Amino acid sequence: MPRSHSRPLILLPPSESKAADGDGPTWRRGTMTDAALDGPRSQLLPLARRAGASRPRAATMPAIERYTGVLYGELDWSSLDAAARRRGATDIRVVSGLWGLVAPADPIPHYKLKMSTSFEGTGKLSTWWRPRLAPTMAALSAGRVVWDLLPLEHSAAVDWSKAPPHRRITVRFVDRHDRTVSHWNKLLKGAVVRWLLTEQPPGPEALEHFEHPAGYRLDVEGSTFGEIEVALVMRST
Repeated sequence: MPRSHSRPLILLPPSESKAADGDGPTWRRGTMTDAALDGPRSQLLPLARRAGASRPRAATMPAIERYTGVLYGELDWSSLDAAARRRGATDIRVVSGLWGLVAPADPIPHYKLKMSTSFEGTGKLSTWWRPRLAPTMAALSAGRVVWDLLPLEHSAAVDWSKAPPHRRITVRFVDRHDRTVSHWNKLLKGAVVRWLLTEQPPGPEALEHFEHPAGYRLDVEGSTFGEIEVALVMRST
C-alpha cells in the first residue's frame, strides 16, 4: 500500500439549490483546477444548454459560493478561518454531472443538471463520467485518505478500481433503530466537513471525539476500520 499523503481528499455532492447570477466572466476552458476535464465539460455544455440546464454566456462565481444547499450552509465556508479555507481549497472536490470535478474556487455559472440525467449519445451521466474521471481521480487520490461523502448517484461516477486511495472512508448516519437518516444527512455531512477542515484529525478513529449538536456520535462497534476501506456509523444518541 502506498504511503499516506499528508492531506485528505474530501468528496462532496453539489447542491440542488444554487446562488443565481454572478459577476465573473463566462465559463471558458482553462479556468478550473482540474483542467484535464475541460474536454468532457465542453462536450456536455452544449447538451446542457439545449436542455435548458445552463444558459449560454452566463456569469460565473466561485463554486463554494454558488452551492447554497443544506450541506454547504452547515459547512459555512465564509466563517472558517483562513487556514481552514486554504485546506478546503485543495482538499475538497465536488463530483458534478456537468463539470466532473469542481474545486471550491472554480468559477462556474448557474446550472441544474443531475448526475442521473441521460442525454442522447451519453446515456446516464454517472456512467459517462466514470472512465473520463478515472485518470484525474487516480492522480488526486493516490496515497491519500479519501473521505467519500457522496450519495450513491454521484459515487457511481467514480471507479475506485482505477483510482485506489491509501484509505477510503464512508460515513452513514443512522437513528437509534439503525435506520439510515435521510432528512438530516446533508446537514450532518456539512458538519463533518467543517470538523475535518478545522480539527485536521489524524484518522477516522478521531471522529469518536466529534460531538455534533444534533446528538450524533460515532458508533465504534458498528463501524468497520479496515486498512483500506473504513465504513463509519454515526448514530443518534
